Amino acid sequence: MVAETVHRHNHDANDGNRTLIFSYGTLKRGFSNHNLLQDLIRTGDASFIGLYKTSHRYPLVCGPYRVPFLLNLPGSGHRVHGELYSVSARGLARMDELEGTTRNHYERLPIKLLPAEEGADENVNNEDQVNLEDETMMTDDAPGVLTCAEAYFAHSNYAVEMWKKNGKRGLRCYTKKETKGYVKRGDRPQHLTFLDHIRLFLSE
Repeated sequence: MVAETVHRHNHDANDGNRTLIFSYGTLKRGFSNHNLLQDLIRTGDASFIGLYKTSHRYPLVCGPYRVPFLLNLPGSGHRVHGELYSVSARGLARMDELEGTTRNHYERLPIKLLPAEEGADENVNNEDQVNLEDETMMTDDAPGVLTCAEAYFAHSNYAVEMWKKNGKRGLRCYTKKETKGYVKRGDRPQHLTFLDHIRLFLSE
């Protein structure tokens, strides 16, 4: 059943009308920017597919104001847990605007995923938890691998520095615990751009 579901989503995402977007941060259900996806769902421009995790390891870290960043440094970090949505072209344009893809904030890139179990992200960041899945090699043609999704990665201009700033320690999941100290965009100093905030964070 899982293989059939993944095959269907791989096919659907290639019909030219919808894009599969992997959300790992504040766009997830229960987090501060999910209202955008709620709006898109109401207008038929997005639909929730399910819980997924990356098939390869990536660093997931927090930057200024506890904003989450997925870094395109495969092989470092952990398999990251998140949510998968099917998004229309109109919805994708709104998400690109939120993520600042034209302003070098984030860049939308392909990512390969595996289905995740409900509740699998609970206590997933516990350092005492032995998680052998991070060490399991997964080929792109392995059963269950979703190959046609995309995610918003931190822009390559600052990704390596962000990884170093976090002591090369990443998260498996952006949870409510990690949002402690998160500041919404409207509450941040408005005379600074998002990239200014990132530069200040990296230079501290």
